[in-house]
Amino acid sequence: MPSSTLDPENLHAIFKAYDVRGTVPDQLDADLARATGAAFVEVIDPGTVVVGHDMRPSSPELAAAFADGATRAGADVVMVGLASTDQLYFASGHLGHAGVMFTASHNPAGYNGMKMCRAEAVPIGTDSGLVQIRDAVASGRPQVATEPGRVSEQDVLSDYAAHLLRLAPVEGRRLTVVVDAGNGMAGLTAPEVLGRIDGIDVVPMYFELDGTFPNHEANPIEPDNLRDLQARVLEENADIGLAFDGDADRCFLVDERGEAVSPSTLTALIAARELGKSPGSTIIHNLITSRAVPEIVAELGGTSLRTRVGHSYIKASMAESGAVFGGEHSGHFYFRDFWRADSGMLAALHALAALAETDRPLSQLLAEYERYPMSGEINSTVADQQAVMDGLREHYSGHDGVEVDDLDGLTVIHRDWWFNVRPSNTEPLLRLNAEGRDLSTMERVRDEVLATIRSAPSEPTQTGGDQ
Repeated sequence: MPSSTLDPENLHAIFKAYDVRGTVPDQLDADLARATGAAFVEVIDPGTVVVGHDMRPSSPELAAAFADGATRAGADVVMVGLASTDQLYFASGHLGHAGVMFTASHNPAGYNGMKMCRAEAVPIGTDSGLVQIRDAVASGRPQVATEPGRVSEQDVLSDYAAHLLRLAPVEGRRLTVVVDAGNGMAGLTAPEVLGRIDGIDVVPMYFELDGTFPNHEANPIEPDNLRDLQARVLEENADIGLAFDGDADRCFLVDERGEAVSPSTLTALIAARELGKSPGSTIIHNLITSRAVPEIVAELGGTSLRTRVGHSYIKASMAESGAVFGGEHSGHFYFRDFWRADSGMLAALHALAALAETDRPLSQLLAEYERYPMSGEINSTVADQQAVMDGLREHYSGHDGVEVDDLDGLTVIHRDWWFNVRPSNTEPLLRLNAEGRDLSTMERVRDEVLATIRSAPSEPTQTGGDQ
């Protein structure tokens, strides 16, 4: 009897915009992973697939099942074992093969998923093959090759670390760096990468690989999950704190005062560094990033390009424009020299390199890049998302000096403030982000919009989210 995870209803639920993600084993199990392996080969025709996995208890079995399905369909599989997502992207680019990473990123322990890419880390999403893979799984006709592929193993961690350090060498003064891996994959990659830098003293936090996340969720966009790191930075009198999510493709900073740093600020810093190396280049930022980013890019002679939220949109825009770098409000940072893929560790190295080159503390270094107060992402449960957005559009469209656009949800722009409200792809949530010329302006706009959103039939939820 076929597994219930292969039911079309379940497949439509877990094949999302950018990846596959669901609870184990009721939504995602070995049967589905095996069928997806065969479907991946049928749709993508990769020849060879690189497969990596995170530290979740279910990940090794799911990765092995995917490899079984892929080899039965005739593809060779290179197993790279435990890896961060950006390490898998490195393997895809470095080896020139398609890739699949088994991870549920920042989601709780009961989840797992698959992030897929073509050779050289080209993303696979709903518009670029993921729907066809889902439909091939649903068809129940797995391809069986007359000659099955072979499985081999290859360790790419050392090459990954060396590549990142060539892109962003850290030289200068000695730094004390507290790293909170959240029991995720940075517990594997941070020692390998940062341990090669002579001028870095690493203070490790939660480096033990444990997919049950015994200390806190590996989701640093949530303020509560940064509290341990903030306290430890102060306790150690450290120069900087780094926090990674579960699959270590996102990075968040804490300064020497124990204050969290906005990803927009880090986006502006890295943009400045990349423009220093490639003057006049294009920098990508999503529409929720601070308006300080395009301002700074323009001041430095670069060109900024605004995109929708989501890695598939960022990477496509980078490919079309030739952009050297892209940043998102959610802590994803994309690099042309890293196959246009996102890497939390490479972003961290840029921050460390900039800090080591100066005698100033991190808060002073970043002050020139942090211009406007932002609300952060605030989620509210709303029964009828479109009705609420339509009401907001009608209300603000009549205001003088206001511009409204629909690039991704609803964005209302004024010279002194802006806000964006967009629906979640997977839940009945509206996500609000707001920014103002000063704190009182931001708070006024934030509270006014939230009052409208939460007057609809709904219950508020916690802040935060990964795209």
